[in-house]
Amino acid sequence: MTYREGMPVIIELRAKNCYIFSEGIRFSMYADMNDKKLAANVHRKEQADILKVAGIYGPNNVGKTCLLKCIKSLKQILQNKPTELTTNIFNDNDVCELGVTFMENERIFSYDFCYDTAKKEFPYEKFTEIVRDGEAANEKICWVRDTMHGEYVYEDETLTKLMPVLAKGSLLLHLLDTTAFPLLQEMKDMVIAFVNRIDIISMVNIPMQKTIDLLKNKNHLQEKVVRFIKNADLDMDGFAYVEPGEIPWDEAKLDKTDEQVLNMPDRALDQIRLVSIYKGKPVPSMLFDSTGTKKIAALASYIVEALEEGRILVIDELDSSIHFKLTRAIVAMFNNELNNSAQMIFSVHDINLMDCRRLLRREQIWFIHKDEQGVYVYSLADFLESQSGDGANVMERYQRGSLGAVPKPEFIDTLIEVKGIK
Repeated sequence: MTYREGMPVIIELRAKNCYIFSEGIRFSMYADMNDKKLAANVHRKEQADILKVAGIYGPNNVGKTCLLKCIKSLKQILQNKPTELTTNIFNDNDVCELGVTFMENERIFSYDFCYDTAKKEFPYEKFTEIVRDGEAANEKICWVRDTMHGEYVYEDETLTKLMPVLAKGSLLLHLLDTTAFPLLQEMKDMVIAFVNRIDIISMVNIPMQKTIDLLKNKNHLQEKVVRFIKNADLDMDGFAYVEPGEIPWDEAKLDKTDEQVLNMPDRALDQIRLVSIYKGKPVPSMLFDSTGTKKIAALASYIVEALEEGRILVIDELDSSIHFKLTRAIVAMFNNELNNSAQMIFSVHDINLMDCRRLLRREQIWFIHKDEQGVYVYSLADFLESQSGDGANVMERYQRGSLGAVPKPEFIDTLIEVKGIK
């Protein structure tokens, strides 16, 4: 079968004994179309209805970043790259469990595997295709390689017999010449196409390089990136990458600036040549623009490319240094009916996005809560009482703590101690 790329989306992420998550967690992008509100927020596909956007809330240091790191580790492993995946430090089990259900080329697949962090081996993997027949979903097993229980499944007996003696240092996709096994080759193409279109960034330290590359190299996205930056209402006429002779300031002095723009300490010249244009006057972005403005400029290329090419954009701390109206507008872009291919998953603290009447469906709002018993990942749709309301009071309920996933600071105790009050 000839492989043809199609829209990639994450449908479900599963993790156990990964980073902060000791018990199994499930993060789902399935849409519940029994609720017809904000239907434009959903990619309606023959095989499944999938959310375009999901936002993850919770206190600092409970696991929001760890959830996104699970996606990053999944991408590294499926690309056959070294992974940063670690087990939960509070148990003695060396084996992480990761799994993803995804859509690629209008077909749905699930890939689950175990990774032994001590031996750096994959003792278990299972790859299946989910085929829907009306309301029913049937699982078609493509292969199983379970060295822990001695179970091996593949359509070709030759590979089935090989599995027990193959090295466990990589997943089956990367262990042998897949061209000899048509099903394995086809599924490998699907997996690689899927993970290659996932972009994972942190707004705390977002790289500017993608925007610089788009501005340096003339292409069809360049004008759209500049227009996005201008449309952010930053009081800016334009944004450009200029040649050395066009720099309006002394390049030697600029190179000694105290601030290194975001995540590019080794690309100083590229940073210097980024200029913002205000009232027709070009000025170096690294000296003149605010941190938030530079983050918008860095983020612009990822957003435009995701919407243009149908990519999956994963963002940690979306609202870092960005005005709440900008974050809301970005989320609205991905939810818009004109977006028929891109997906965005982000962590956030901005409760202004908890608008279930105009912006997000209940299934799109996720929480991570931690207590003495463990870490919990759940969506607003898991609260039965929320299913009968219009979501107008979600922000108020979250602030009250009735949805969980809020910190309980005791700074008054610190003030009392500082002032020596007994």
